[in-house]
Amino acid sequence: MGQYQIVVVVGSLRRDSINKKLADALTRLAPPEFSFRQLQIGDLPLYNQDDDANQAEPVKRIKSEIRAAAGLIFVTPEYNRSMPGVLKNALDNASRPYGDSAWAGKPAGVVGASIGTIGSAAAQQHLRNVLAYLDVPTLGQPEVFIQVKEGFFDAAGNFASADTAKFLQGWMDRYVLWVKQHAG
Repeated sequence: MGQYQIVVVVGSLRRDSINKKLADALTRLAPPEFSFRQLQIGDLPLYNQDDDANQAEPVKRIKSEIRAAAGLIFVTPEYNRSMPGVLKNALDNASRPYGDSAWAGKPAGVVGASIGTIGSAAAQQHLRNVLAYLDVPTLGQPEVFIQVKEGFFDAAGNFASADTAKFLQGWMDRYVLWVKQHAG
């Protein structure tokens, strides 16, 4: 395991998710002192404030994994011009009860992909608004709004275009510095 353990939150549950593929390819661009663990969010109950005093085991699990992490990467698709419900549910569950947020202070990066031309821009903006409220210092630049077309990934799951790989390497380099600057 790397010195900096990063939790990756993919906002899609789909088996063949392009955002899962993006997360996997992106994390391969990190230096060896960084390791990654995808946060499993598909088994979380719908957030209900009545459950704050007795949170479900999956909620306790993700809160523990988030707290143990040096940083976060959010990889989100866009559903109806916003973030997916499963991602918002994970944000809500791990931020409660009020005053016991697992997210607070964790440096984060936000990226996303879509088959649409705006490449998850609206979803990322909504996500950034929530992260700001949750006190998550979020890398502002460069922004990553990716439109995925046929041939975006090669057979090994890496970025097929050298220009795309170079751009995303630049994002990862900035993210690494962001985490090192903010991680306790």
